[in-house]
Parts: sequence; C-alpha cells; structure tokens
Amino acid sequence: MIEGKRFFLTGGEGFIGANLIKRVIAYNEITIYDNLSRNALRDSEIWNHPNLKVIQGDILDYQLLRESLPSDVDFVLHMAAIAGIDTVIKDPVKTIEVNMIGTHQILRALKERDLLRKIDRFIHFSTSEVFGIKAFRLDEKSPTNLQPVGEARWTYAVSKLAGEHLTHSYHKQYGLPTVIIRPFNIYGPGQIGEGAIHHFVVRAIKNEPLIIHGEGDQIRSWCYIDDMVDGILLCLEKKEAVGEVFNIGNPRGTITILGLAEKVIQIARSSSQIIHVPKTYADVELRIPSIEKAKNLLGFEPKVDLNEGLKRTIEWYRNKLEKR
Repeated sequence: MIEGKRFFLTGGEGFIGANLIKRVIAYNEITIYDNLSRNALRDSEIWNHPNLKVIQGDILDYQLLRESLPSDVDFVLHMAAIAGIDTVIKDPVKTIEVNMIGTHQILRALKERDLLRKIDRFIHFSTSEVFGIKAFRLDEKSPTNLQPVGEARWTYAVSKLAGEHLTHSYHKQYGLPTVIIRPFNIYGPGQIGEGAIHHFVVRAIKNEPLIIHGEGDQIRSWCYIDDMVDGILLCLEKKEAVGEVFNIGNPRGTITILGLAEKVIQIARSSSQIIHVPKTYADVELRIPSIEKAKNLLGFEPKVDLNEGLKRTIEWYRNKLEKR
C-alpha cells in the first residue's frame, strides 16, 4: 500500500487517472494538471477531497506546467493526451502536438526543476496502438509497426511511440526512474470518451441501436479498470519496473466487436438491434496482448473477467441514467 507520497498527474481527470486517484487519495497528496476537457472526477465523491489539488492548464503551456510541479513530488504520471479515433481523425495536428510535444514538455520541466533523480517514479502512458493493425500476443520486445503516412489514425500511434523513445532516453541518459505502460482496451464504470463498451452499454440501456463499423470481426482483449489500476500501482511499487515497458491488459477478455455487442445486449437484457455501417477509417483488426512480462516482473494478474466487468459497468451506467 502506497502512503505518504505526493503524486503529480498530467491529464489526471481522465478515466484511468480518476480511478487511480480514488484508490490512493486517502493516504497521499494528489496534484492534477489538466485542461478539464474530459472530467471523470467532477461528479465523484472525491472532487472536494482535502488531499486533492486541481490545476487547470494545458500540457503545451510550458511555463505553467513547470511552475505547477511540486518541488517535493514523488510520483509523476504523464497521462495527458489526445485519444479516441474520432477525435484523432478530426484533429491529427493537435494529436501530434499534445502527445509528442507534451511529453517533451513534462520531461523538460522535470530536468529544469532538477527533479530527474529526486522523484521515485515517472510513468509514461503509451498505447497498444504502437503495434499497428495486427497484434497477436506481442510482447514488449516485439517490433512496433508504423503504418502509412496519410492515414490520420496512425498520428496517435506515432506520437505515443515518439514519447516512449524520449521517455526511455531520459532514463538512459539522465537516470530518470521511468516506466512505460501500454494499456490494452480498458473499460469500466465512469468511462468517458469514445470507447466501444461505453458506446454499447449506454445505448443498450436505452434500447437504442448499437452501431458497428464493418462486419464486427475485429478482435480485442478488454481489461477492466480495476485491473488496470492494479497494474499501475505495481509499476509504482516495484523497483523491478524501472526502465521497463509493460503491456497491461487481459488476454482472457478477448472477443470480436460483434460478439461484444451481442454480449452487452444479453447482459443488459436490452431490446437493442445491431446495425452495421461502412467502415470509413483504418482499423486495428487484431489486438491481444502478451502480459507475461508484467506477470513475471510485477506479479500482475487481471482478476475481473469480461462478463463480471460488463455486469458492473452496465449496473453503474443504469444507476447513473436513472438518477437523471
């Protein structure tokens, strides 16, 4: 259990950051630096917690970012990013600027504040998209796959991959205790943004059609948010994590997108229909992680299976919608 530490999270009010904060805020001080464009904490019970400080700022505002870093910070978690296929395709320039330059900004700020060797851990959140269109049980040493220039989707992957290289370079050159995490399709209660499960669950509860792009034969492995937070905490606690890259996901939560839609409808007892529409963008056809490294070095083991995770998620959204 982590106690008495000072956390600094860029983009900490997103889905993953909010759930991590809920887990650690009782015994630690948390500073969030976020532009508040996606706020998963505002309606939660900890929004006014005395251990929480929120600074509204842009990751590209270097001066404010530098000034916002506490001099006695222990853990820095860099989560600020542009994500979500629709957002990335609409604004590829901002995607690259925020994801790539933003990573440079936080690392540069740590260096200029003379914090590189004083903090306990710096975690950079990357993405499973660095593996490209097909990723079948690829491990952390498998080659990343850069897709063709001109397809907006891959601006996200390449910007995150550049951040990985820069982060690891700070570890090798300056001794910054870094960890790089590649999340694989995280879902659960309180998710915001454009995730498939979020879309399916909300529409199924309302008995509205579930929209699938293409045939729905794309394959994903889904990891429940509590398991993701467990993985993050292990990366903060275990010295073996320093200097490493980890896939965090749940291979046992593997299913096609069509199968996922059908499962959501069944568990939600919904009358929703499934509608197929043309797929107008590049997509990941296969994404199943190898998590052997996280198991062996960290002791990571996902605990929540897909059926249980969907039940919890559906119940949470149903309660939320009924309160409106």
